[in-house]
Amino acid sequence: MTKNSFGHLFRVTTFGESHGPALGAVVDGCPPHLPLDEEYLSKEMEQRRPGTSPASTTRMEPDRVEILSGVFEGLTTGTPIGLLIRSTGARPKDYDHLRSVFRPGHADYTYFKKYGIRDHRGGGRCSGRETAARVAAGGVAGRFLEREKIEVHAYTLELGGVRAESFDLDNVDSSPFLCPDPDASALMTERVEEVKAAGDSLGGIVEVRVSGAPPGLGEPVFGKLSAYLAYAIMGIGAVKGVEIGSGFHAAKRLGSENNDPILPDGFASNNAGGILGGISTGQEIVLRAAVKPISSIAIPQDTIDQEGRPTTIQVEGRHDISAVPRIVPVMKAMVRIAIADMVLMQRALQG
Repeated sequence: MTKNSFGHLFRVTTFGESHGPALGAVVDGCPPHLPLDEEYLSKEMEQRRPGTSPASTTRMEPDRVEILSGVFEGLTTGTPIGLLIRSTGARPKDYDHLRSVFRPGHADYTYFKKYGIRDHRGGGRCSGRETAARVAAGGVAGRFLEREKIEVHAYTLELGGVRAESFDLDNVDSSPFLCPDPDASALMTERVEEVKAAGDSLGGIVEVRVSGAPPGLGEPVFGKLSAYLAYAIMGIGAVKGVEIGSGFHAAKRLGSENNDPILPDGFASNNAGGILGGISTGQEIVLRAAVKPISSIAIPQDTIDQEGRPTTIQVEGRHDISAVPRIVPVMKAMVRIAIADMVLMQRALQG
């Protein structure tokens, strides 16, 4: 299996399976002299850790991050940073009945067709648990961006059709759904309980904002910042669409409505989402991602086994009702990694 790495100059490689002994990441290209310790990285994991919201799985994992290399006396050294997250709540026997059956909506079928073998324990490498390593690596990128005075914020914009109408980032951490609107957060709780009782699942929309990014990140044609960010986000399981700025809404507008006038003191609006021609404008970068409903549901579904014989399946066990909000810190991490990489590439270009 290839393509387990992301990035050019700031490069992240992840490893591990859902019910294996551990997951981890190797971060290569991180500049030296950045403060980094295990306490900081473990704190970065809190929003993604299971059991933190009503929509979350009951599988409990402490998700403590161990730093194996690349840090000396609390500072990065410029050498590869090895990160390890041990799994303590795995129960692989819960998946024995799925050994030869494909779960609808999961990667079971395509993975088996590609490799002829698959880890049926929670999806193995295709499990959402793999993203724990990305969040840890995103914490490293966050330390670099702090030095560059670049901030990345992510939050739940919509869950199960309930959309935030007010936006106060101070409300995000206090919401069980990482939603900036307290009223919407309360309605999301009701929606989750309703769908959970029916044995079904929910999708949602996550918004990510990057402030402080300098103008000039990204390159025309195949090196567009917008394309790179979309690639980073679409590489997360359950993400089915990405839009930047006004996104799909731009298709309904006139050019006179969607263009951002340029004034002596800057842009008058930001329908472009902080990116023009694939290059950052210096404005806030704004993107949104559509997240599909969790595929593991308690409702009976038609499927086949590895021999192609028809059967039905009813997935039980410890599963999220929605990937939102636990996917929020994953998107934040991937955007951090992508922006860190772009900053280093721009610096290399400038000499």
